[in-house]
Amino acid sequence: MSAQILSGTEVAAAVQADVAERVAALATRGKSVGLATVMAGDDPGSSIYVRNKHRAADLVGMLSFDHHLPADAAQEHVEGLIMALNADPSVDGMIVQLPLPAGLDGNLAVQTVDPAKDADGLHPHNLGLLLLDRPGPRPATPTGIMRILEHYDLAVSGSFAVVVGRSFLVGRPLALMLGAKGVDATVVQAHSRTPDLQNLMRTADLLVVAVGQPEMVRGEDVRPGAVVIDVGINRTEAGLVGDVDFASVSEVAGSLTPVPGGVGPMTIASLLTNTVAAAERAVGLV
Repeated sequence: MSAQILSGTEVAAAVQADVAERVAALATRGKSVGLATVMAGDDPGSSIYVRNKHRAADLVGMLSFDHHLPADAAQEHVEGLIMALNADPSVDGMIVQLPLPAGLDGNLAVQTVDPAKDADGLHPHNLGLLLLDRPGPRPATPTGIMRILEHYDLAVSGSFAVVVGRSFLVGRPLALMLGAKGVDATVVQAHSRTPDLQNLMRTADLLVVAVGQPEMVRGEDVRPGAVVIDVGINRTEAGLVGDVDFASVSEVAGSLTPVPGGVGPMTIASLLTNTVAAAERAVGLV
């Protein structure tokens, strides 16, 4: 068996085309769409992510505002910048690039963002809306995963899903989204300390791995024909690899996202979607 490769790059292109149309429609009403990023320090990975976000914003016609603070910036400085962006009408969506350097509280920074401008969908208010199944900005990476499953018409309803990872960035919100009424997967939230994790993963129709451990999932850990979503992005001497060993799992799984080119592009596409939706709300379109 050779798995179907689920290209996030392909799906992201379709999402970005839709966003570009919506940005252009807002422009006819005199409304520009602006995305701001707040980053502190010089982490190479974060720098690449921020650059890619601004490049994508430019491609869909959004204004982009890059705010880069030194690693030794005070917490008050970070939060003061965020509050200024909250008050700036040219900014519709905002991202605090995590993790922040040691000494800065990323959770407090995210909580300072106006929930209406939360492009990441990670503000506690918006996570609460997700828990209550009410409309609001959804976390970007889980939203991107759901869009990949939809694009490739992969059955979720009635499936047994195992989500390995319990961060508020991916694992916890994704488990809620997969188990929501109308999506209807039966979901087990697992993690690195789950007893007999390998046997549990082998029972999954849909396996999502988001733990940050290079190539921890191998072919023998996957049920033949399963859908496998690899959220990991790990920098190694051999280059970027996921949490899934692509070579062995691709011979067992029915469908598999690659790294790079899988979930990563969809995270950025979802950020753009949240931002244009915020702009539409600002002018009363939704």
